[in-house]
Amino acid sequence: MRVAQEVSAALADGLPVVALESTLLAHGLPPGRNRKVADAVEATVREAGAVPATIAVLDGRLRVGLDAADLDRVCSADLAKLSARDLGPAIALGRDGATTIASTALVAHAAGIGVFGTGGLGGVHLPPPGEGSSWDVSADLDVLASTPVAVVCSGVKSVLDIAATIEVLETRSVPVVGYRTDSFPAFYRRESCFPLPWRVDAPASAAAVIAAHRRGPARSGVLVANPVPVEHELDAALHDRLLTEGMAKVAAADVRGGDVTPVLLEHFHTASDGASLDTNEALVLANVGLAAEIAVALAKI
Repeated sequence: MRVAQEVSAALADGLPVVALESTLLAHGLPPGRNRKVADAVEATVREAGAVPATIAVLDGRLRVGLDAADLDRVCSADLAKLSARDLGPAIALGRDGATTIASTALVAHAAGIGVFGTGGLGGVHLPPPGEGSSWDVSADLDVLASTPVAVVCSGVKSVLDIAATIEVLETRSVPVVGYRTDSFPAFYRRESCFPLPWRVDAPASAAAVIAAHRRGPARSGVLVANPVPVEHELDAALHDRLLTEGMAKVAAADVRGGDVTPVLLEHFHTASDGASLDTNEALVLANVGLAAEIAVALAKI
């Protein structure tokens, strides 16, 4: 593992650091826009008083904290998508890869970083048409259940099975705390029909919850659910139409497994004339800003 000097110094001095994933940049946003978002995300963390630590695998080495040239590489090259299970092969084979939420959380914890800001958590996929259940469950959930990192996100994407995802989080004993909301967010939409058991209304309160959880016997992380800013929420009618069309497209092409979400998101991006990309960018910036504020409050604790 190679930790950037700025990140290493901050950790040594007990200063706030926020982990950032690289899959959003390499696979979640179109070329050009991804590089601008990379700078905006890191700037947002700094403005809130924390140090950003974007995580990736470059030349078969875990990298915690990237410089401008590294970010150029992540945003322009064809990087592999690395979940937790892929880290070993990528390192052994000297590959470049972008880290998902699962792998980013693991690397962040190994480096000593306890707060992670991202877009939307992976979850349980909706079953294929005609099937009653799905065995497709994101590794994000298991990693969060066993890794004491606080993850700030906008819930899970509405293309996933939100009810089943919430059940898995409960079964894995992962606390889910709403930030200024009583409803579990649905990524593009601020609310779903599923209530949250806990709510906080200030970064200091979220930090207190995280600190208390870490002092207890549980070894899981904490999920802080932060809805997309109201002015950037995707229109409800547009969202529902895109979701219906996207699911029909998946069924017609018999798309399964890990290919389902990319197909659905690509449909959202193209069929909404970029509106979903605007929403995606806005919620990511809001989440990393909140993550930084929580990290600052945790550093004081």
